[in-house]
Amino acid sequence: MVEINLLEKYPSSKRPVEERAIQRTAEDVALAKQFGKEYFDGTRMQGYGGYYYHERFWTEVVKDFIKYYGLKENSKILDVGCGKGFMLHDFRRAIPGVTVSGIDISQYAIDNAMEDVKPFLQIGNAKDLSMFKYKEFDLVISINTVHNLKLEECRQALKEIQRVGKDAFITVDAWRREEERERLHKWNLTAETYMHVDDWKKLFTEVGYMGDYYWFIVE
Repeated sequence: MVEINLLEKYPSSKRPVEERAIQRTAEDVALAKQFGKEYFDGTRMQGYGGYYYHERFWTEVVKDFIKYYGLKENSKILDVGCGKGFMLHDFRRAIPGVTVSGIDISQYAIDNAMEDVKPFLQIGNAKDLSMFKYKEFDLVISINTVHNLKLEECRQALKEIQRVGKDAFITVDAWRREEERERLHKWNLTAETYMHVDDWKKLFTEVGYMGDYYWFIVE
């Protein structure tokens, strides 16, 4: 396991943390947890506030993944929680011929995925990757997805990612200091399991997750 920020080139944006904490309602949270239109393309009180592709988001990030994991045209990549397939689209642009697959719990995201990757996406849940074989993928990526499961399901998801991937990289909601915990609590809409970074590391060891990882920390 290596703690490494492979998302450091993803453009940062100022999050309206205090605004969301004050304005969001129980209905907003309920809608967000359905992972439908409201979550992706509703308001910032319900999720992304509009989830659209722009090459500036993933292009440079993908290059770092390719270099770090030595990915080539014969590599196979799985994105667990792929959304509309933006990252997989950029992998295909960067490595013509690469094999990509993606799963997401959201029918809305799959239906509105980028056309070039839509044939490679399917509905699925991180806790059950039984449609994939042991070590089928050279790399499994799961960004801000595993923490949306309750703890026991989270454990299972980590085991499944370990099972199907030769390498893996995940990011999860976490905090290092009390002020980060407070900001995460104010910002969170969908996460069911979020912990101090040390507790996440203990969990990784307990379930046998040997992949790489980093944290989504609300700055």
